[in-house]
Amino acid sequence: MDTDLLKTFLEVSRTRHFGKAAENLYLTRSAVSFRVKQLESILGVALFERQRNNIQPTPAGERMLGHAEAVLTAWERAKQDVSLSQLQTTQLAIGAGPNIWDAYLQGYLQGLHVGLPGVALRTEVLPANAMTRQLMDRTLDIAISFDPPKLDQFEIVQLGQINLLLVSSLKGQTVKAVVPGQYVKVDWGTAFNIVHAQEYASLPVPTLHTSSARIALDFILNNGGCAFLPEHLVQHALRGGELHLVSGANAISRNVYLAYWAENDRLAQIKQAIDFLRDDGSMIAHATV
Repeated sequence: MDTDLLKTFLEVSRTRHFGKAAENLYLTRSAVSFRVKQLESILGVALFERQRNNIQPTPAGERMLGHAEAVLTAWERAKQDVSLSQLQTTQLAIGAGPNIWDAYLQGYLQGLHVGLPGVALRTEVLPANAMTRQLMDRTLDIAISFDPPKLDQFEIVQLGQINLLLVSSLKGQTVKAVVPGQYVKVDWGTAFNIVHAQEYASLPVPTLHTSSARIALDFILNNGGCAFLPEHLVQHALRGGELHLVSGANAISRNVYLAYWAENDRLAQIKQAIDFLRDDGSMIAHATV
């Protein structure tokens, strides 16, 4: 099957508009429409309900979404696998949410690269549902998250822990004194949201809500404000006086978990990667300063 048909289908599904999909794919509207009709002809079903100002996936179209994403991911992985250099024998695909990369993984990439000779690394920034689906499709080898998938076929390993501190650009700030426009909410997963709702309900509606710790850090350094951020990520700013601990706020800890399929044919490389990714207490050494 022509993968361009699947890419076009996914773009139309995302935008719900042939014209916008055409712009994003650098195609004409008629070309997008033709590709969708080709795919529908191959499958023998209608994928979209065409309305005047809106396009909605049919039930068949909804079911096709996951399959299309899986096929494209598998195709990209196949292309990368067969094009490995003579010094590389296999590829390891690692997925994690943006906050995991910011708060935990980024400092370990060099160690993985050096410690896994002959292994080409492919890294992905993915939402939790996409990681679970790709693990099941065998197009992802390792998924790292705060809230691991609860499926029996996955092996779960705790890698380490992140301590989140409420820090502010204002010296002497207290939790109760944070005013509207000063708070940045970072998405640290389900357990964090529960603690946040129970213990920090007095914090104002966020002026910015983000899934990236680095975006939040840059924002409060440039615009002022406060946010829960990883201890190792803010230590340099705390020492330099750019940020300050907010009085009355306790640190919130989040465990970092790795999930993998136990029957993966890259199991030896996965277990090696786990050894490199376990926090040995040197997270501070990995901090960006």
